Amino acid sequence: MKPPVFDYVSPGSVEEAIAALGAEGAEETKVLAGGQSLVPLLNLRLAQPARIVDLNGIESLTRITLADGSLTVGALVRQRAAERSSEVRTACPLMAQAIPLIGHSAIRNRGTVGGSIAHADSAAELPTVVVCLDAELVAQGPGGTRVIPAADFFTGFFSTALSEDEVLTAVRVAAAGPHTGSAYEEVARRHGDFAMVGVAAVVRLDGDTVADARIAVSGVGATPVRARAAEAGLIGGTATEDLFAVAAASASAGIAPTSDLHASAAYRRHLCGVLVNRALRTATSRAREGR
Repeated sequence: MKPPVFDYVSPGSVEEAIAALGAEGAEETKVLAGGQSLVPLLNLRLAQPARIVDLNGIESLTRITLADGSLTVGALVRQRAAERSSEVRTACPLMAQAIPLIGHSAIRNRGTVGGSIAHADSAAELPTVVVCLDAELVAQGPGGTRVIPAADFFTGFFSTALSEDEVLTAVRVAAAGPHTGSAYEEVARRHGDFAMVGVAAVVRLDGDTVADARIAVSGVGATPVRARAAEAGLIGGTATEDLFAVAAASASAGIAPTSDLHASAAYRRHLCGVLVNRALRTATSRAREGR
């Protein structure tokens, strides 16, 4: 299969990319980063843009920096580079734990961190990670730079708060603190498939007491879902199996999944509870070990 005919633009800077996105016919323009989602859509002719703006020539978007307690990952950083990055493993272990679950290594060699997030598939790992961590998404457009909280970034299926003439330039997260552990758990029919349900969890301990907890669930709605009631029930409690079971039940009760050819709504709700329990146990174990 071959893609439809389109104009191709290869900017050398973010400013040039923004100008291309703002040109006449912007509504028929697509941004190309890693291409792991866009290229198949083009080949199947499910996407038929008049123009492609290829970001791969913008070197400034390929950097990972850790400074002042904050990790910044450029939008064009390859998933494989983030997976192997010592800065990511140290400052954002949840991201490092989630990335190996994305497709296969060949996909991660080309797929980008920002591309996955901007694509906004609610079953994908990185959107769930940034929602769990309350990350900041940095976007640049004709009016300058703005920072979008992850909670406000995803607006629906494959839909974000980015304007048509904006480029996602970076993801910014606070570095993990002491006595904090994280885990990403998911269930897919085959290795490399999108998960039917995925769960990201972060636990910070004060002794045996849960000082902070964050849980996000993928595959159960139009966007990744924060299990805020479950989080609230964990904070201040003693980190025990019983506490995790209550939180898992709360998370499962708080979602409204739909059925499709991959799984029924009831099965997704069941998986949510199982995976939240599992992720909390693993994250707490890592917090106790100092990882």
